[in-house]
Amino acid sequence: MKSILLREIKSFFGSPIGYLVIAIFLLLNGLFLWVFEGDFNIPNSGFADLSPFFTLAPWILIFLIPAVTMRSFSDEKKQGTIELLFTKPLGIWEIINGKFFGAFLLIVIAIIPTLIYVLVVSNLGNPEGNLDFGSTLGSYFGLLFLIASYTAIGIFTSTLSENQIVAFILSVLLCFVFYFGFDGISTYAESFDLIVASIGMDYHFKSMSRGVLDTRDIIYFISITVLFLSLTAFKLKSLKS
Repeated sequence: MKSILLREIKSFFGSPIGYLVIAIFLLLNGLFLWVFEGDFNIPNSGFADLSPFFTLAPWILIFLIPAVTMRSFSDEKKQGTIELLFTKPLGIWEIINGKFFGAFLLIVIAIIPTLIYVLVVSNLGNPEGNLDFGSTLGSYFGLLFLIASYTAIGIFTSTLSENQIVAFILSVLLCFVFYFGFDGISTYAESFDLIVASIGMDYHFKSMSRGVLDTRDIIYFISITVLFLSLTAFKLKSLKS
């Protein structure tokens, strides 16, 4: 797994991909949170609160993570190197985990600079330091679990086609359905609205954003991640046989 992980990290930062991902994520968040007028503008909101960032970030990541993961296996299939990958002394799960953690770490690196927002917003508070650190910490934990789930979905869709654009579109679609789709459907299921909403990521992400790390929310995100990584393993085994 380590060799695949290092290869993925080197490929990200050996080309403009890694730097572009980090720059785009930070630029879009910076513009919407501090420059552009609108609901996400923190200085104009009148509250020392990072909730605009945690509302915006999942939507940016819906497009950014698929852009990172779309080449994971689709490029291997297109270049014909996936057969070579199978001949190496590596198990299917070692290959998958190497690809998964390579993409996951890249997005985490993009998230780390946003910690400065915590300091800035805390200093903007009245009195200074008037920031709910509990909910902020919970939101960051929720964001990490959300990134893991998005990444697992992206890794899976990259096995479905050798065309990276197809893999990207499928990943964006699945991420959107799991993040917002079930919440939208719940408005039409009056008797089962809470049950339907709880199937979606948004419900559990918002729950963690309150600052309480409920095991049900953690188990949910882990289950989604494991589910799509298992589907990836199943697909790779079918390609190998």
